[in-house]
Amino acid sequence: MPLDALRSEINRIDEQIIDLIAERQHLAARMAQVKMNEGLPVHDVKRTHEVLDRAFNYAVEKNINPVSVKHIFALLIEMSEEKQRECQGDGNLP
Repeated sequence: MPLDALRSEINRIDEQIIDLIAERQHLAARMAQVKMNEGLPVHDVKRTHEVLDRAFNYAVEKNINPVSVKHIFALLIEMSEEKQRECQGDGNLP
Protein backbone atom coordinates (compact mmCIF):
# COMPACT_ATOMS: atom_id res chain seq x y z
CA MET A 1 0.00 0.00 0.00
CA PRO A 2 1.48 3.40 -0.94
CA LEU A 3 2.34 5.94 1.74
CA ASP A 4 -0.48 8.29 0.72
CA ALA A 5 -3.03 5.49 1.05
CA LEU A 6 -1.69 4.57 4.48
CA ARG A 7 -1.92 8.20 5.56
CA SER A 8 -5.49 8.37 4.30
CA GLU A 9 -6.36 5.33 6.39
CA ILE A 10 -4.74 6.89 9.45
CA ASN A 11 -6.72 10.10 8.83
CA ARG A 12 -9.93 8.07 8.61
CA ILE A 13 -9.15 6.30 11.88
CA ASP A 14 -8.21 9.61 13.55
CA GLU A 15 -11.63 10.99 12.62
CA GLN A 16 -13.30 7.91 14.09
CA ILE A 17 -11.33 8.40 17.30
CA ILE A 18 -12.47 12.03 17.48
CA ASP A 19 -16.08 10.96 16.84
CA LEU A 20 -15.82 8.50 19.73
CA ILE A 21 -14.33 11.14 22.01
CA ALA A 22 -17.22 13.46 21.11
CA GLU A 23 -19.67 10.66 21.95
CA ARG A 24 -17.88 10.10 25.27
CA GLN A 25 -18.13 13.83 26.04
CA HIS A 26 -21.86 13.76 25.28
CA LEU A 27 -22.28 10.94 27.78
CA ALA A 28 -20.23 12.88 30.32
CA ALA A 29 -22.69 15.77 30.00
CA ARG A 30 -25.56 13.38 30.68
CA MET A 31 -23.68 11.95 33.65
CA ALA A 32 -23.31 15.45 35.09
CA GLN A 33 -27.08 15.76 35.38
CA VAL A 34 -27.42 12.34 37.04
CA LYS A 35 -24.62 13.07 39.48
CA MET A 36 -26.09 16.47 40.31
CA ASN A 37 -29.54 14.95 40.90
CA GLU A 38 -28.05 12.27 43.15
CA GLY A 39 -25.69 14.63 44.99
CA LEU A 40 -22.61 12.78 43.77
CA PRO A 41 -19.25 14.44 43.19
CA VAL A 42 -17.83 14.79 39.69
CA HIS A 43 -14.60 12.98 40.60
CA ASP A 44 -14.96 9.33 41.62
CA VAL A 45 -11.61 7.86 42.65
CA LYS A 46 -12.84 4.26 42.56
CA ARG A 47 -14.31 4.64 39.07
CA THR A 48 -11.16 6.38 37.82
CA HIS A 49 -9.05 3.44 38.96
CA GLU A 50 -11.49 0.97 37.36
CA VAL A 51 -11.36 2.77 34.00
CA LEU A 52 -7.57 3.11 34.02
CA ASP A 53 -7.02 -0.51 35.06
CA ARG A 54 -9.45 -1.75 32.41
CA ALA A 55 -7.74 0.34 29.70
CA PHE A 56 -4.30 -0.86 30.82
CA ASN A 57 -5.33 -4.51 30.78
CA TYR A 58 -7.07 -4.25 27.42
CA ALA A 59 -3.99 -2.58 25.93
CA VAL A 60 -1.88 -5.47 27.19
CA GLU A 61 -4.36 -7.87 25.57
CA LYS A 62 -4.11 -5.94 22.28
CA ASN A 63 -0.30 -5.85 22.51
CA ILE A 64 0.03 -2.06 22.55
CA ASN A 65 1.87 0.07 25.09
CA PRO A 66 -0.35 -0.08 28.20
CA VAL A 67 1.36 2.84 29.93
CA SER A 68 0.69 5.13 26.97
CA VAL A 69 -2.92 3.93 26.76
CA LYS A 70 -3.33 4.60 30.49
CA HIS A 71 -2.09 8.18 29.93
CA ILE A 72 -4.59 8.65 27.10
CA PHE A 73 -7.43 7.43 29.29
CA ALA A 74 -6.33 9.66 32.16
CA LEU A 75 -6.69 12.58 29.75
CA LEU A 76 -10.11 11.33 28.60
CA ILE A 77 -11.25 11.13 32.23
CA GLU A 78 -9.95 14.65 32.85
CA MET A 79 -11.89 15.88 29.81
CA SER A 80 -15.05 14.12 31.02
CA GLU A 81 -14.77 15.61 34.49
CA GLU A 82 -14.19 19.06 33.00
CA LYS A 83 -17.32 18.63 30.85
CA GLN A 84 -19.31 17.53 33.90
CA ARG A 85 -18.17 20.56 35.91
CA GLU A 86 -19.11 22.84 33.00
CA CYS A 87 -22.56 21.24 32.81
CA GLN A 88 -23.02 21.69 36.54
CA GLY A 89 -22.02 25.35 36.28
CA ASP A 90 -18.68 25.03 38.04
CA GLY A 91 -16.43 25.71 35.05
CA ASN A 92 -12.96 24.29 35.54
CA LEU A 93 -12.94 24.23 39.31
CA PRO A 94 -11.61 21.04 40.90
